[in-house]
Amino acid sequence: MNPYILAILLFGLGLGTTITFASSHWLLAWMGLEMNTLAIIPLMAQHHHPRAIEATTKYFLTQAAAAATLLFASVTNAWLTGQWEIQQITHPLPSTMITLALALKIGLAPLHAWLPEVLQGLDLTTGLILSTWQKLAPFALILQIQPSNSTLLIILGLASTLVGGWGGLNQTQLRKILAYSSIAHLGWMILVLQFSPSLTLLTLLTYFIMTFATFLVFKLNKSTNINTLATSWTKAPALTALAPLILLSLGGLPPLTGFMPKWLILQELTKQGLAPAATLAALSALLSLYFYLRLSYAMSLTISPNNLTATAPWRFSSTQLTYPLATSTAMTICLLPLNPGISALLTP
Repeated sequence: MNPYILAILLFGLGLGTTITFASSHWLLAWMGLEMNTLAIIPLMAQHHHPRAIEATTKYFLTQAAAAATLLFASVTNAWLTGQWEIQQITHPLPSTMITLALALKIGLAPLHAWLPEVLQGLDLTTGLILSTWQKLAPFALILQIQPSNSTLLIILGLASTLVGGWGGLNQTQLRKILAYSSIAHLGWMILVLQFSPSLTLLTLLTYFIMTFATFLVFKLNKSTNINTLATSWTKAPALTALAPLILLSLGGLPPLTGFMPKWLILQELTKQGLAPAATLAALSALLSLYFYLRLSYAMSLTISPNNLTATAPWRFSSTQLTYPLATSTAMTICLLPLNPGISALLTP
């Protein structure tokens, strides 16, 4: 892609998210979300592959449906209460509709079906943008409206953690596994949203760091399915040794960074008297852990069969920048000791 066009599209992505962040009026927030969607569509379709075009079309249709629902709900709210302010959503009907529209935008279960299919059709770089940056603007709106319907949030959260766990068990494609991982993590964030918004933000931040590291590992190895992970030992032996730690951090095992948000969320849910929801969420984390372990096993404990005497094409060294990967890997593995400090900041 032409670097000038790429720069304009990335600027559009940044501007759309910033407009949504800064807005207090529903029309402006909707406009920011639309800019976001329109800026990423050329990035998704840049390879002119039938799968990429199909993924782009699916993404466009779901995002358009979510944006239309959001606009309809905000107009309904203005009609019922005379308010266009984002934080003045008092009526339960527009509040529920907006929550569901934003759930569709970020891919929460049971409105998740588009996410694995779309991510599977994209290259890893665009997939990374879709899994991280594109979640920011809808999340900012969810945090601002603080949905009054607490039961809906808990149902969405638990459904997402369970679907994210069950859905990934059966997959061999890495991008689909990462999509289900994304759904499960979003479920954890939504579960605790109404009790501790700052904890939701912490979980979102750690999820971004871990996902960034995982996508970059797969990109360095040019891996798109589990079988190709086994060839990574020749290219980057040190990274192959560290990759299981990144994946287990995503799964939420101590003493890695990913354990921190899960621990704090389970603690908060138990404090709020939601022990059954906390138990169900913890059990669903075991499902996710299984497929992360599967990836770890494929990557570091199996060796690809190689009968060639010549240098196989996958042995050529990558030209990818490794500084972002090194930084995100270190953060993914080592940030758990910050937990007492973060807990002190989160306590009102």
